[in-house]
Amino acid sequence: MTKSDTLDVKESARARGKTRRNAHETRERLLQAATQEFSERGYDGARMERIVRAADCNVRMVYHYFDDKEGLYLTVLERVYEELRAKEQALNLSYLEPVAGMRALVEFTFDHMAEHPEFTSLVRNENLLGGRMLRKSSKVVQQTTPLVGMIRDTLKRGEAAGLFRSAVDPTQLYISILSLSIIHINQRDTLSIIFEQDLADPDWLIERRAHAVEVILSYLCVESRVIK
Repeated sequence: MTKSDTLDVKESARARGKTRRNAHETRERLLQAATQEFSERGYDGARMERIVRAADCNVRMVYHYFDDKEGLYLTVLERVYEELRAKEQALNLSYLEPVAGMRALVEFTFDHMAEHPEFTSLVRNENLLGGRMLRKSSKVVQQTTPLVGMIRDTLKRGEAAGLFRSAVDPTQLYISILSLSIIHINQRDTLSIIFEQDLADPDWLIERRAHAVEVILSYLCVESRVIK
């Protein structure tokens, strides 16, 4: 191979690398724009023209990467769940003492919902659709299985150590954790009016977070002293 041929090969490799980077960046911009659009307007109210304008690309790119609006929406849903599940796994509950592990899970769930309004909006909008789109995804179900196993393992370890009550269902428990972490967000406006308190106030949220931890641990723990 001549020096000229070598240069051509390197230049071709650089061009392919740049093309892949550009493709990744375009796809990422589309997902970010779509996440914003779907979370603000729901599936039916979202418009492709707003998404591609915000992503600074053309509608052909949507069909290239996601097939259609439904495919884009489902990818957005799968991604927000994937991010949540990955962070839950990163808690490494199996390496924590059971009470500390459950505390960490409650605190993480509470904080994640507060810090990711796009997640709560997307889930709320999907519930308005009766879960129609999410039902088409096997990925979200598969990603949730390790979470249930992680909670079950922590419960078993806590029960074996005499810390937790017996026969706690991991799914029931997680739904309770999620409820304590999200209802004050989904119903913030009406609850703030009804109870004449600002549910977005930082001090109120600190109290709410502590309350969520105490409720879950009070239910789980055989003796209240282990909550402290």
